[in-house]
Amino acid sequence: MATTLVSVETREVVRCEHCRLMQYRTSNALCRKCHKPLDIEEPVVLAPQLVTTLPAPASAEAGMQVAGQVRDIRKARHLSQRQLAGRMQVPRTYISKIENGKAIPTLGSLERLAAALEVDVRQLVRDSRSRRDDEVNAILCDPFLAEIAALLPHLDSLQRTLIYGAVRDAATGRRRSA
Repeated sequence: MATTLVSVETREVVRCEHCRLMQYRTSNALCRKCHKPLDIEEPVVLAPQLVTTLPAPASAEAGMQVAGQVRDIRKARHLSQRQLAGRMQVPRTYISKIENGKAIPTLGSLERLAAALEVDVRQLVRDSRSRRDDEVNAILCDPFLAEIAALLPHLDSLQRTLIYGAVRDAATGRRRSA
């Protein structure tokens, strides 16, 4: 898969104050829809984007991971799609498309999404391996579990099964009859 940098020029994204259409600034500074002047206070500048010549097979999977993360974080923050869209200044349907995996946000959109959700961008693009690493680190913070984890490689499968059964029985309150 060849990756090339396309354009170094940046494009200004503006919202028409009259019809609320989000668009790139036109050369004549008029809205594409209502043809009224585009006057904005704070321009949003898009960075150059990488374009791949072949579609990456993992991109759909990555998009679904981002979708799940966005939905989970939004719900954890008790935000509706409309509220999140308002924070990002995008249509609610765009949030819906991201959460359903029908749209994969650009890097700029990911940054705005992370800011709207008040999280780091890395939290939106975490894969299952990094989540697993976080869970393992959380478990190993407990000194007792860390000590047991260090001993596990020295046990055979029967010993592991016996320990697992004893721990399970202790946790559920059952007693083993010897």
